[in-house]
Amino acid sequence: MQKNNGFMSWVDQRLPVSSFIKNHLTHYYAPKNFNFLYFFGALAIVLFVLQILTGIFLTMHYKPDALHAFASVEYIMRDVSFGWVIRYMHSTGASLFFVVIYMHMFRALIYGSYKQPRELLWIFGVLIFLLLMAEAFFGYLLPWGQMSYWGAQVIVNLFATVPFIGPDLAEWVRGDYLVSDATLNRFFAFHVIALPLALAGLIFLHLAALHSVGSNNPDGIEIKENKDKKTGIPLDGIPFHPYYTVKDLIGLTVFLIVFASIIFFMPEVGGYFLEHNNFVPADPLVTPAHIAPVWYFTPFYSILRAVPPILNSQFPGVAAMGAAVLILFLVPWLDKSNVKSIRYKGSLYKKWIIAFVISFLLLGYLGTVPSNVWGQMPNFIPLLGGLDWATFVARIFTVIYFAFFILMPWYSKKDKTKPVPKRVTYK
Repeated sequence: MQKNNGFMSWVDQRLPVSSFIKNHLTHYYAPKNFNFLYFFGALAIVLFVLQILTGIFLTMHYKPDALHAFASVEYIMRDVSFGWVIRYMHSTGASLFFVVIYMHMFRALIYGSYKQPRELLWIFGVLIFLLLMAEAFFGYLLPWGQMSYWGAQVIVNLFATVPFIGPDLAEWVRGDYLVSDATLNRFFAFHVIALPLALAGLIFLHLAALHSVGSNNPDGIEIKENKDKKTGIPLDGIPFHPYYTVKDLIGLTVFLIVFASIIFFMPEVGGYFLEHNNFVPADPLVTPAHIAPVWYFTPFYSILRAVPPILNSQFPGVAAMGAAVLILFLVPWLDKSNVKSIRYKGSLYKKWIIAFVISFLLLGYLGTVPSNVWGQMPNFIPLLGGLDWATFVARIFTVIYFAFFILMPWYSKKDKTKPVPKRVTYK
């Protein structure tokens, strides 16, 4: 066999670039029947890179100092060339990152991408989701606006509700007795250095696990089980490159149109992406009328508010909020269905996942508004008189949220399923 001469041959002898491209792109076979829901994995990687790049440019002018942080953000917005574009790209990218991640996780839930042999792939994904929430929380304080300051104050104080170690834990997170310059500095360090490195490592493991077990598909069929006897190539597979790289470029183009439209025409998105109070410098002596986190935290914040305190302690709500995320790790073992995809599951599972999505969306909305937005329930209603309607509704949907997971072993096993075809289908 004749050896290739030239630059790439020289590189391959020292770094296996060609074999990497071959194993993970041109000779990595993905199912033929991917639909638009499979855009979101690639979009998540693009957004991660975008956040890193825009973050680097922002740190060139940002000052992690309680006296100068807000002014440095204003300097970026007003005096740095194209600084406002970079800042809006970063803030919009943060929100759209969670849109993409939520859609990516939803696709995994409906197509069973967490089931055997992809349990570890799902666990890495949930860990990425947890780190993204931490990354967003630490970055939330950095603008040092009113909502940044008071939102961080509220969230950090939740740590103080943990029995026995709570006050010490909250003080350790803050680095001081109050949210102050020390808090800002350590949040900056976590946001800029520690968590991005951890996220990059987890994303690498997530992709390595994906390419080890292979991609799932809308039918939930393992394409590795049907291979050509001569070539060993899956009969229902096509090379990821160029077929899906080109397809992902179409999804990326549509996404960038939406992304640019938000940046140039409505970067605040009515106060959901950038709150109005965050354009006011942080003032420890003036509390905003309504403190709420950014929209992507609000479903879990709504669960926190829905759970009543016990003995004047908010810890039950904090525990429920944490459990709402941690229960995701158990999904591969909670689903007892003998099929993966929702296409072949019965009406019972479909009704439950619809109820789950509705509860998640309404909890997200309720977390953005004051708890008394709908007024109080009439006093003549037993046990509930005087309770505000929003909290009552949030409690109902909190129960539905947890019931989706807790009852999954029962309804997924009882559900009547359809026969799964031997080859992938196109719908």
